Amino acid sequence: MNLADNLVSAAERFGERTALRLDDDTITYAEFLEQALAAAGLVRSLGVEPGDRIALVSPNVPAYPIVFYGALLAGCAVVPMNPLLSVREMGYYFTDSGAKAVFAVDAVAEAVTKAAAETGVPVVVVGPGGPSAEQLDGTVPLTAPVPRTGSDIATILYTSGTTGQPKGALLTHDNLASNAKTSATALIEATPDDVVMGCLPLFHVFGLTCGLNAAVASGMSLALLPRFDPVKALALIAKHHVTIFEGVPTMYAAMLGTSGDDDTSSLRTCLSGGSAMPVPVLRAFEERFGCQILEGYGLSETSPVASFNQPGQERKPGTIGTAVPGMAMMLIDDDGNPSKPGAIGEIAIKGDGVMAGYHGKPEATAEAIVDGWFRSGDLAVVDDEGFFTIVDRKKQLIIRGGYNVYPREVEEALYEHPSVAEAAVVGIPHPTLGEEIGAAVAVKAGASFDPDALRAFVKERVAAYKYPRHIWQVEALPKGPTGKILHREIAAPDATKDTATKDTAAKDTAAKDTPAAAPVEA
Repeated sequence: MNLADNLVSAAERFGERTALRLDDDTITYAEFLEQALAAAGLVRSLGVEPGDRIALVSPNVPAYPIVFYGALLAGCAVVPMNPLLSVREMGYYFTDSGAKAVFAVDAVAEAVTKAAAETGVPVVVVGPGGPSAEQLDGTVPLTAPVPRTGSDIATILYTSGTTGQPKGALLTHDNLASNAKTSATALIEATPDDVVMGCLPLFHVFGLTCGLNAAVASGMSLALLPRFDPVKALALIAKHHVTIFEGVPTMYAAMLGTSGDDDTSSLRTCLSGGSAMPVPVLRAFEERFGCQILEGYGLSETSPVASFNQPGQERKPGTIGTAVPGMAMMLIDDDGNPSKPGAIGEIAIKGDGVMAGYHGKPEATAEAIVDGWFRSGDLAVVDDEGFFTIVDRKKQLIIRGGYNVYPREVEEALYEHPSVAEAAVVGIPHPTLGEEIGAAVAVKAGASFDPDALRAFVKERVAAYKYPRHIWQVEALPKGPTGKILHREIAAPDATKDTATKDTAAKDTAAKDTPAAAPVEA
């Protein structure tokens, strides 16, 4: 099957219903299909053949879904790209993916054109509404999707590249179709009357699958927001009577921090992913906006949804829920064996959404997928009912004096403080303990910053070896394109590093808080 078959079906069933919204502009499903078929004809006119790759660089405007589905209709694989990438980064994506052409919205065309010129890839610059009549003049629209098999590649989604160069996750038509169906049915319980907020970037797997593809699979309407702004988001929820909101925790915190009085009573279900949702934020959001937040988990390599707190079932705030239909999850130890009951282990995932592999990287693929199980690199625990709780990324694990410290639980304690808007916990090199605990904190508007008070507050809530000895204030924490906090980009102030290195509190921390022979947790 071709993933674009879903658009053909939606146009047949819901042709006059609104598919896409951008402010006051609307596009019906019949118009969406017509414009995507025209875009497919433009793609083919460039000499691009089925199976070739098309790069797409666009914010959340109608051009994105039109070109995305147009390329799929033409039998191509799409390489979605963040418009904020540098020229050098874009050039790497073009070259590594083997893109035969690039479609870019005019607002971001300058950098794209420069990168394409350096790599020899032809560029088609379109407006926010998609290809113009002049661009389509002389091309022949397709009349039906080019047949593809379920195992053919539909997209190449590049990972964030926390180690080395980004890797392209190869997602098949079956991967994306099954995950879109799961998102629409098992999580959203979608109907054609639902309106889903499209503020998650469509070039990211969360927004692409749970927003765009789930909407097309179920006939929902997608309200596009090119750049997330909490005030604008709430206004659009009221204007378009949005029933489904999907976001990352920082988006929920930002909306919670507004003082507007928009009528958001239409909200029914909210999905959260990308990073751990602080329970205090979840509780406060649900109380203020009268809706339910379902927290879950997934990765680019799993299309993305692997587990979720699911509607109609028991919900456990602070967990990422249970494995969704079509997916299986388990915890493994460092040797790849199932973890012992109650022990922390690495999440391994198997099922319909697991990628075909990393583009051009067979060794990385073999390392990541063993016997069909994708090794996520995320550490978790699982309870007797199958609910998983993320502990942290392996690479974010802090080992202080032999004890494992997982940033998330320290961050949860920080978020409970009424002055804290955002917090991220990182390790700081220490000569005797190996690493010391540090925390970067952004405070709420009008709140004061008192590191001693924060330190004492957290010390009451976590084990003595876990509380942050070093706390510093930041205006905002660094975030990726979806709003996920980037721990790897958080650097402790030099004065903090000096303090840790000089070991001014070594006697206290080593003797009282951390036994010299403290074991490392499994």
